[in-house]
Amino acid sequence: MHCELLIPTLLAPNEAIGDLRLPALELLLARARRTNSDEEESAGSWLARAFLRDEGPLPAGALTVLADGGEGHVEPAEALWLRADPIHLGIEGGHATLVPSAALGISRDEAASLCETLNAHFAGEMTIHPLHAECWSARLDAPIAPPVARSPLELARLPIKEHLPTGEAAQRWHGLLNESQMLLHNHPVNAARETRGAPAINSLWFWGAGRLPEHAATHWQSVTADDPVAAGLARLAGVVRRTLPHDAAKWLAGAPAAGVHLLMLDALQAPQALGDLQAAAERLRELEDRWFAPLYAALRAGRLGMITLRLPDAGGASYEVTRADLRRFWRRARPLATYLRD
Repeated sequence: MHCELLIPTLLAPNEAIGDLRLPALELLLARARRTNSDEEESAGSWLARAFLRDEGPLPAGALTVLADGGEGHVEPAEALWLRADPIHLGIEGGHATLVPSAALGISRDEAASLCETLNAHFAGEMTIHPLHAECWSARLDAPIAPPVARSPLELARLPIKEHLPTGEAAQRWHGLLNESQMLLHNHPVNAARETRGAPAINSLWFWGAGRLPEHAATHWQSVTADDPVAAGLARLAGVVRRTLPHDAAKWLAGAPAAGVHLLMLDALQAPQALGDLQAAAERLRELEDRWFAPLYAALRAGRLGMITLRLPDAGGASYEVTRADLRRFWRRARPLATYLRD
């Protein structure tokens, strides 16, 4: 069995790595064969190429609906969808900056209440569905050219003025952002959040617009991920989709004995984007204990035939290691921080 791990921001340059030692991961990297695509990209762009080839921008809104709309009886059909994610706009370094929803601790009740208010105002233009507390999809009901924008995680802590949505109807989307901010400013949900010291959910962020593609294709037999876009792509391609279990032992217990399988380990994305060094270091240790060490042991024992680490935002690097490669003892493990200089 071949296990491919998509691990966004694993080798993102920051102080969280420092002198941290992760023995299993270090051995996997040291004994592996490295290839580079020389095309650094986000995890979303990598997934789009892997499943959709060259069909244009990633339609994250429609894919999120496909992955999770069933519970809410929402189907993407042929409508134009986009993500309308809740965010916090703050001030950092004299600039308005974006804090993505992953850092806001939004409850399902809060999401439902906010979307009820937003939908009453935007009736006829868009309908927002809070399919996840932190990931909302909007169906575009009016003939407005869709916006072009990057995801909130990619824009965390960057000056928003430089990254506002573009496209034919850019000014209208800027206006819709402003309207959402006015609606959310005095909302009871935010009044309650302010009372308990939580950051306000004071804006939406529109991105990932498009209609659901007609098809997707992949060589993987299964996709294990909590990310709704990855889950939607798996469903579109007709492959088995699993939610990410607590650790590799649970995944291995339910995995088939053969085939190629993708796992998306994205626990580092939010703390890296927010510059939370302590949380990033904790997530790295958890990944070592829960995933890298058990998978390394499974490779040594022959339960796995190959492990590939996909790091699209680290120069498009891939590290491929087989059981036989583990015998290359002369390739000594070295600290993770040294890979940032490679």
